[in-house]
Amino acid sequence: MTMTNTPRTATVDDAVLISATLTRAFDDDPMMCWFFPEDATRPAALDRYFTTIFTRQYVLHGVCERTDAAAAFWVPAEAQEKAVPDAATIEELENILGDGVARLGAAVETAAAHTPQEPHWSLSLIGADPAAQGRGHGSALLRSGLAQADAAGMPVYLESSKASNLPVYEHFGFTVREEVPLPGDGPMLWGMWREPRGRA
Repeated sequence: MTMTNTPRTATVDDAVLISATLTRAFDDDPMMCWFFPEDATRPAALDRYFTTIFTRQYVLHGVCERTDAAAAFWVPAEAQEKAVPDAATIEELENILGDGVARLGAAVETAAAHTPQEPHWSLSLIGADPAAQGRGHGSALLRSGLAQADAAGMPVYLESSKASNLPVYEHFGFTVREEVPLPGDGPMLWGMWREPRGRA
């Protein structure tokens, strides 16, 4: 089957495809491995986790795009206050995370303390199926989202817990703004920033 890397708007009907794609993409991610340390149960937990945040949070208040093998969730500046989990979503995430909920809470609290205060877009999440690596799926989604942020004249902020991804983001104009160690045995977070382009 031919897979296209053309970005298109993701809808709630894409939840099964998106959560499966992101589960494969984030299986070895340091942050997700910290939240879900058991190899045997991580895929099922990740699938529930991504389904929950996509259907109950980002598809409602963010800009969600996908290809046939990747997905990206962006939050425009004007939606930052809305694109947070409500009480029911938090309860569902607690059920999914189990003992890992304290680690999630620590990560959210620490990251929030370092989030830039100036108006910006956030790249909340982007991931491509490892089986499609090198076929331009992630790059296509990055270009699409960054073009929209540029059109709005907005800088973009992201956080990565995977050092190997930093050169990729740097290629698209991001620079490391801050290194944020998470509490206890948590991974390092790199906060990255990109100024808008293409405006006089």
